[in-house]
Amino acid sequence: MKKNSKIKVFIMLAFIAFILISCSSSGEEDPTPISTNYDISAILLKFDNPGVISYSVSGNTVTFTTTNLPNHKSPYWGVGHVNYEAYNGTNSAWNQNPGSIEAQNITFTIPLKPAEAQNKSATPMGPIGISRNGVVFFNQYAAGGASLTGEIDSFDQYLGHPAMTTYHYHIRPKYLTDTFGEDSFLGLLSDGFPVYGSMENGETVTNVDLDDYHGHTHATSDFPNGIYHYHITNEDPYLNGNGFFGTAGTITR
Repeated sequence: MKKNSKIKVFIMLAFIAFILISCSSSGEEDPTPISTNYDISAILLKFDNPGVISYSVSGNTVTFTTTNLPNHKSPYWGVGHVNYEAYNGTNSAWNQNPGSIEAQNITFTIPLKPAEAQNKSATPMGPIGISRNGVVFFNQYAAGGASLTGEIDSFDQYLGHPAMTTYHYHIRPKYLTDTFGEDSFLGLLSDGFPVYGSMENGETVTNVDLDDYHGHTHATSDFPNGIYHYHITNEDPYLNGNGFFGTAGTITR
């Protein structure tokens, strides 16, 4: 091949390579890979309700102990209690249930480095997670596995109520979202994965945005490298879907 022809071929190949590189770098960049080596140590300091909740880390687990007393007012404290407040919410069908708020002794042992479970398990009745103020989360069912439709009418102005003497949240914990924001970190389920509110990146999260377990995986303000996390939405099933995404820890009471 003549020298001039070789030069022309070289120039043409170089030009094609330039075009390919330019095209691949234009438009949206490839998303940053999401790590699956999760570690929830970064959010433990957000659990803060002195005298109610405490935690300790040992190896790959974190143990929470809570008396489960909410740091907000409620009619369920009973008349005469310093935190008693008559119902002043927006539900015209509100009807107080016969329960009351009393101290509990509930312990969660939760994975510090949660991972997706190969075999998913259903959430139990009773506590399934813990909010950042020490109040426990229950799942999306009323007693006997019934819908929450009727039970919602007994939720106080902060959208919690007691089962006998165990106060809990099934849906959005209004005191926490009022205090920290609708997009804030709200707590953990017992599999170690975090729970966030109903807003994300300035938009309302709905059920169609989430998987069967009521979560999804991407970066959050607390976990810039990404993590699987649940959202509490404003529609059934509210907090959790078909069970835990990860392997649940242990809960004793």
